[in-house]
Amino acid sequence: MDLVMVMVVTVVVIALVFDYTNGFHDAANAIATSVSTRALTPRVALAMAAVLNFVGAWLGVEVAKTIQGIIDIDGATGSSAADRAHALTIVLAALVGAITWNLITWYFGIPSSSSHALIGGIVGAGIASATTVEWNTLVDKVAIPMVLSPALGFFLAFGLMTAIMWIFRRAKPTRVQRGFRAAQTVSAAAMALGHGLQDAQKTMGIIVLALTAGGLHTTDDVPLWVIVASASAIAAGTYSGGFRIMRTLGRRIIELDPPKGFAAEATAASVLYVMAIGLHAPVSTTHTITSAIMGAGATKRFSAVRWGVAKNIVVAWVITMPAAAAVAAAFYFVARPFLP
Repeated sequence: MDLVMVMVVTVVVIALVFDYTNGFHDAANAIATSVSTRALTPRVALAMAAVLNFVGAWLGVEVAKTIQGIIDIDGATGSSAADRAHALTIVLAALVGAITWNLITWYFGIPSSSSHALIGGIVGAGIASATTVEWNTLVDKVAIPMVLSPALGFFLAFGLMTAIMWIFRRAKPTRVQRGFRAAQTVSAAAMALGHGLQDAQKTMGIIVLALTAGGLHTTDDVPLWVIVASASAIAAGTYSGGFRIMRTLGRRIIELDPPKGFAAEATAASVLYVMAIGLHAPVSTTHTITSAIMGAGATKRFSAVRWGVAKNIVVAWVITMPAAAAVAAAFYFVARPFLP
């Protein structure tokens, strides 16, 4: 039991480290457009995003339950200490795969998905350990929303920005810019709240998996201390910033102005709320906001979007899950011989 408790504590700590890296990796999702249009200063934007990430984590636990349902950890958990150590190694491998990919993409300034890195890690560890992967859940709750959310982000942002251009076509440009710069404070806040709602829950799900694997939890409910810890870790990570990725989202895809920034943020936030509250789907905030930025920018002209940068981002999206899965599987095979 001593070994199991040490492993549970280790996995929970590493899960919170992942949550922290998620915060600084995805901080740009909520604030890049507002900072690049000078609607908010970087530090004010980061502080606001951190607070609202914390608040958003309290708005539901259904996404956390979806994360728990990707693999059948109960089937890998026996009554002996050795069985529980093995189940905890599966969860640990999933986290190692996700964190490794997060750090690689953060270093190169690529806005990949922390969510799909975690899901890829879970699947990779599950396959390597011959644990049952719930493929129906993966398809219905992950794969379909993974494709749907960026598509919605692009086309809805394109439609909203088109409507804004038509409604304010006779207004003075300086007045419009000033008004939407103020409105971006609200849209950035909504985006930060949606990020907390989505991403903090994913860490809650992985911690509950660890508690279940260690024989310390028997339901899919999320304990209060797990919510507090996950919310705090993602908020702290967000405040530490993610300026490398912020430059990519805010400037390298397209030069944004306040109306486009507002359209992108408002659209992305709406998609996140619908996916989390309505469908309980763990979608990527990165995919959603990046696609929304592209959609809003394409209203100027399609050539205004730097499609070369966008292509590199899409390539990162495609390889995130298999890359994280491969790292997780490799870690599992390395760690397995050392288990009792």
